[in-house]
Amino acid sequence: MRKVLICALTVQLTCMSVGARAQVFSINAFKAPPPVVVLPRPRPAGLAPATPALTPREKIAAPVKAVAAKTRAVKKDAVKTPAAPAVNKTAAVPDKTAAAKGAVSKNSPFYDPDANPPPIVDVNESLPLPPYPPHAIVSVGKLRTYTLGEQDTLPDVARYFNIGYVEMRAANPGVDPWTPVPGSKVVIPSFKLVPRTPYQSGIIVNLAQMRLFYFSKPGQPPVTYPIGIGRDGLTTPLGHTTIIRKEAGPYWYPTPRMRVEEPFLPAAVPPGPDNPLGTHALYLGWPEYRIHGTNLPWAVGRSVSSGCMRMYARDILNLYNTVPVGANVTVVDQPILVAWVGSKLYLEADPSKSQEVDIEIDGTHKIKPLTPGLKKVIIAAAGHDADKIDWAVAKQVVDERLGYPVAIANLKGPVVEPKPPVKEKPRRDLFTPSTVTRYDFNE
Repeated sequence: MRKVLICALTVQLTCMSVGARAQVFSINAFKAPPPVVVLPRPRPAGLAPATPALTPREKIAAPVKAVAAKTRAVKKDAVKTPAAPAVNKTAAVPDKTAAAKGAVSKNSPFYDPDANPPPIVDVNESLPLPPYPPHAIVSVGKLRTYTLGEQDTLPDVARYFNIGYVEMRAANPGVDPWTPVPGSKVVIPSFKLVPRTPYQSGIIVNLAQMRLFYFSKPGQPPVTYPIGIGRDGLTTPLGHTTIIRKEAGPYWYPTPRMRVEEPFLPAAVPPGPDNPLGTHALYLGWPEYRIHGTNLPWAVGRSVSSGCMRMYARDILNLYNTVPVGANVTVVDQPILVAWVGSKLYLEADPSKSQEVDIEIDGTHKIKPLTPGLKKVIIAAAGHDADKIDWAVAKQVVDERLGYPVAIANLKGPVVEPKPPVKEKPRRDLFTPSTVTRYDFNE
């Protein structure tokens, strides 16, 4: 009996020991105890707020921040304190120099030429014109007209007939450049007076006409091309230079000024459709100036470049193949030209710089009157037969600024000769693509 009780007790104790071990290794043994929530004690009233502990970095910066805060406080108090009357009087005087230069300097990377446009300065047209050299050629080309088709635009017609954009708009005031009336006639201002220079050789550029005249042989009529010139503030220089080299497929290297204005420009642009120099370039003796093609044909005949002279693709190719290295280049700015062609005295009045801007925007311009000084210029250019000038016609030419020569005197009769009316047959091709719209402008 005693043995039976001892065995039963031993079994019970063994089971209890196994159960305790199982409880120790059960999943409940790994559960975290429930969190004990300790509420913060309220701070007694009247005590200063507790200062948080500073990190080592904050301990170093604390004295610097304290000095800066003290400096701001001193400046704030100084603003509140009224200044002496003498100081106020001096501060009230505006800085005329700063006002004239504008809020941002031109040398600043934040300078915007559109927001801060430079003043437009027109050429003094009262200055006497230089004489033509002996046996000079004074005119080139002839005046033409063109009947517009349905799909023709003024820029397309201008490019087809080798005319610049402003040049075309000035010759046809009141004509919408993008939606002209089909069947209407427009003037092709291909009749030009040659600029007045001491000699006629090499290249002569007249900025007012936005044209280049190339004299390949002495005594032979020049070949003329429209060009794009420098914009306001970056005008094409005047004077004399030469062609120092020619290059086909040129690389374009933006100047430091260009890269400041447009930081996204690369250091160099290889030959290709994205090259602003086009396919060919003539480098001049003036650094950073050249005569070149363009990948923007709409820029020809406008003042939009940085000073270089841009040409249509076909024109720069022709000039590149004919002009030699070392050829003379003369650049003038003559908006008023007067010359005798046969028995007639012609006056060509091209738009001034300020009028070019107006014509390019809306096709109109502010009239510049025929001043006494300009009359003296015309009389001096006319010579002994100045008494034949019809001043009413001359005033109209100066007011209109059409950009092509108009006769103001005639030794053989009246200036304005009556023309018999011409009956034209109606065109049937107005609503079909014309030669202009079918022309490949990539040539």
